[in-house]
Amino acid sequence: MMVSALPTQGYSVAIGWRRAAAPTRGAYGLCRRVIPKAAAAAGGGGSIEMMAVDVPQPLGSVDSQLDIVSQGGLSLPAESLARQVFDTRCEQAVNEQINVEYNVSYAYHALYAYFSRDNVALPGLAAYFKDASVEEREHAEKLMDYQAMRGGKVVLQSIMLPQLDFNHPEKGDALYAMELTLALEKLTNEKLLQLHSVADDCGDASMCDFVEGEFLAEQVEAVNEVARKVAQLRRVGLGHGVWAWDQELLEAVTEA
Repeated sequence: MMVSALPTQGYSVAIGWRRAAAPTRGAYGLCRRVIPKAAAAAGGGGSIEMMAVDVPQPLGSVDSQLDIVSQGGLSLPAESLARQVFDTRCEQAVNEQINVEYNVSYAYHALYAYFSRDNVALPGLAAYFKDASVEEREHAEKLMDYQAMRGGKVVLQSIMLPQLDFNHPEKGDALYAMELTLALEKLTNEKLLQLHSVADDCGDASMCDFVEGEFLAEQVEAVNEVARKVAQLRRVGLGHGVWAWDQELLEAVTEA
């Protein structure tokens, strides 16, 4: 133990940290050795005692935490042992976002099925929406993993039946599908911002960091990417231009 002598009136006080004896279960206390100056000069010693003083105690609250996690003995706990400062509002908001991601994934899967038809035959859009559906499902799973890590319970909800036919009499199916995609991506972004707002209101710094780092920046980029595709499809019009644009999209998706 490192000990430093601090001069005081009539005494030299040596202060250091030492591990306290049971029953503090490994907590650290402050050890104070009080030595008369004359004895200190002669190399003498004094008495050692543990002092209950107002100093930083890094592990001072471990007893209360240990009491919590020790409940139940050897039986499986009914509630999560990992849960800590995770508000029920955050837990509910995460479950709602999981449902949003699954609904969007289902809609993209329907678009994949539509553009794969032999009488539609736009393989670029089919491949694009297939990948998009998988990505949204991965987002849902990422949220489920976070929910489990924080000690929350994943509660899956109903998924809406998606639209099955995307042909539009004026815009055509490609442009109409991409405009629908832009609306879905913007809706997802709004829901993510609401999720972040709930975490911020609850003072959950970990969840704010998670939403910012894993979703928000990527979602803004996705909105911009889809908006550009909408603008391109409005330029090419109907017919052969859509087919040529789809071939370029297929090449881009395949290379990615």
